[in-house]
Amino acid sequence: MNLLAIDTATERLSVAVSCTGNHTWVFEADAGLRHSELVMDSIDMLLKKAALKPEDLSGVVCMGGPGSFTGLRIGFSLAKGLALSLNIPFAAIPTLDCLSWPFSAWPGIVIPALDAKKEAFFCALYRSGKRLCPDMDAGSAEIARVIADTHEAEHILLTGPGASMLHEQLNANAAASSLTESSMKLDITAGKLRWGNAETLLAIAQETRIIAHGDAGYSGGPEYGRGAIS
Repeated sequence: MNLLAIDTATERLSVAVSCTGNHTWVFEADAGLRHSELVMDSIDMLLKKAALKPEDLSGVVCMGGPGSFTGLRIGFSLAKGLALSLNIPFAAIPTLDCLSWPFSAWPGIVIPALDAKKEAFFCALYRSGKRLCPDMDAGSAEIARVIADTHEAEHILLTGPGASMLHEQLNANAAASSLTESSMKLDITAGKLRWGNAETLLAIAQETRIIAHGDAGYSGGPEYGRGAIS
């Protein structure tokens, strides 16, 4: 399949195109608030590199949220518009599922985190690639309590754009400090690498065959969480 993936959920713009034969082309940039200025040019550039025309695409996938209110709207509208105009399948993948996906083999709990502003984070808990709870919009104290409720001696990997900030707040929070004093003996490791997620969107789409299932979801929209991340 020839697939297009668009990630505009954070300040990091990430676009990827894959085609038959497992060839992939990727563009990433720190876009800030300039997603709308860069995303179409980046798609055109990648299609040319892949020697594809828009009508050669088999499907489009994008981030489904939570994330930047404006970014999600841009990515979702563009992906849905392309799919409708080309009459091809479209799918939106939850942002936190995408952020946790590369760490499915982590021997413990993976917590992808996005800064939700107002001293809160969008996050969820995963183990072995499986979601353990719904998306949370919570402060560090509540997140610490959810971690403690797992009742298992597991290493915690924080990843995603909000990982470093959540790591600092967990260490500074009185409720969170009780984690390291408990019998669980948790290590909390902040994922500090920065990358886009369009390639991961492609990997999920290819492995789960979400595009082939034909669940277009044209009538839906992004999952914003509480609201906007400016």
